[in-house]
Amino acid sequence: MLPAVLYCLLWSVQTSEGQFPRACVSSKNLIEKECCPPWSGDGSPCGQLSGRGSCQDVVLSNAPHGPQFPFTGVDDRESWPSVFYNRTCQCSGNFMGFNCGNCKFGFWGPNCTERRLLVRKNVFDLSVPEKNKFLAYLNLAKRTTSPDYVIPIGTHRQMNNGSTPMFKDISIYNLFVWMHYYVSMDTLLGGSEIWKDIDFAHEAPGFLPWHRFFLLLWEQGIQKITGDENFTIPYWDWRDAENCDICTDELMGGRNPANPNLLSPASFFSSWQVICSQLEEYDSRQALCNGTAEGPLLRNPGNHDKGRTQRLPSSDDVEFCLSLSQYESGPMDKTANFSFRNTLEGFASPVTGISNTSQSTMHNALHIYMNGTMSLVPSSANDPIFLLHHSFVDSIFEQWLRRYRPLQEVYPATNAPIGHNRDSYMVPFIPLYRNGDFFIPSRDLGYDYSYLQETDPDFFQDYIKPYLEQARQIWPWLTGAAVMGSVLTAVLGGLIGLLCRHHRRKRKQLSEEQQPLLLEKEDYHSLLYQSHL
Repeated sequence: MLPAVLYCLLWSVQTSEGQFPRACVSSKNLIEKECCPPWSGDGSPCGQLSGRGSCQDVVLSNAPHGPQFPFTGVDDRESWPSVFYNRTCQCSGNFMGFNCGNCKFGFWGPNCTERRLLVRKNVFDLSVPEKNKFLAYLNLAKRTTSPDYVIPIGTHRQMNNGSTPMFKDISIYNLFVWMHYYVSMDTLLGGSEIWKDIDFAHEAPGFLPWHRFFLLLWEQGIQKITGDENFTIPYWDWRDAENCDICTDELMGGRNPANPNLLSPASFFSSWQVICSQLEEYDSRQALCNGTAEGPLLRNPGNHDKGRTQRLPSSDDVEFCLSLSQYESGPMDKTANFSFRNTLEGFASPVTGISNTSQSTMHNALHIYMNGTMSLVPSSANDPIFLLHHSFVDSIFEQWLRRYRPLQEVYPATNAPIGHNRDSYMVPFIPLYRNGDFFIPSRDLGYDYSYLQETDPDFFQDYIKPYLEQARQIWPWLTGAAVMGSVLTAVLGGLIGLLCRHHRRKRKQLSEEQQPLLLEKEDYHSLLYQSHL
């Protein structure tokens, strides 16, 4: 009954940001390279008449990227989104969206002026109604066509540079699957040539900010299609897990007794079809995934390659990651040592911090452990466990941000792999956001995690203690300064006292007979001034 009700709600609300806005995929838009749709509230492009935003030129960063991608002008994702658009909506104030029709994360209300903080919960702490609602929302998103977004099924060159648009409808859930595929796909060089060493969302500094934004958009999309403005993605705390304890029919789907690679027929997700999973075929055809169903969701947790992933991450592994104060290091890719990002992503050992790409640990370990659809990075978002997993990874990122309170400058500005510099726009999102925009605390984006609230210091710990710690470090200097100040005060006080007594004695010596009866005007005012003092 609940899914049916949710379907009825769909058309009364707008969805959130995604890939290509339906309003911007005509040949006219593509040839003119402009994506500035009108906001329905006032009918003006980007809601300009209401002060929401305006249509502006896209300003690209010219910071150099690293050597991992040695080509120029061969991939539509380079200098995103300039191959498709060089004018988009730039929203002002607390507005966001491809037409500035939405509120920024953390804001609500008709004018986006109301602050709010939502809390992501442990999936095992959800009440039965909350759990059932979450599963119903997933199913709704999987089976509902996105009213606002479409996906390209050809490259810009295959579209004759925009004169022959090639786009297709897609469901809301599959839209996000497609985006995760598109950001990770190989570069198609033409003929039978491809380039694999490229990824705009993994193996480099943008891994954590990109997925933070991705989850927020998915969360916001569900809030809009359901009208449930308090919806949040739950997380799976997999520290010290001995098996996939969320792989049950009551949650994310149990094992099919007849085929261990499939989900139980009692699960919501046994009927789901995956997309974008035939990566080698796309490469051989020099084609993009077109969103066509390609078979059932596969999962066989625990029956993975033990030589590559020996165990699931432990609490100690997480603590070691958090002890690494450097966000990024060295070449800023999967060979980086002592990098918090690279260790959490799973290309470096969570015991030593040294890169070891033959092993998959931390974040990567969960993908390999699932031994199915989750194991292929580009298509891994097909499995709804992806959301719960990345929600917890994001919470570890949040712990690191709170522990070290990094400045924006900590995120690399230059020489990161292509698309990962601080001011690079994140592929494939429209409207545009930079990697550095999401290198900020979650509470600034309107959300928190229940287990971090429980263990998070109070206001004193959060805001006052750091200053007291700084004071403690300079306490000897402060003490010395205070003593010296006291001595100087005493000396000055004594000198002033002596001067005052000397002045009073001199005034006594001047008798009234010796003082003039009449004073000059200046002298009179001077005497009045002294008497007032």
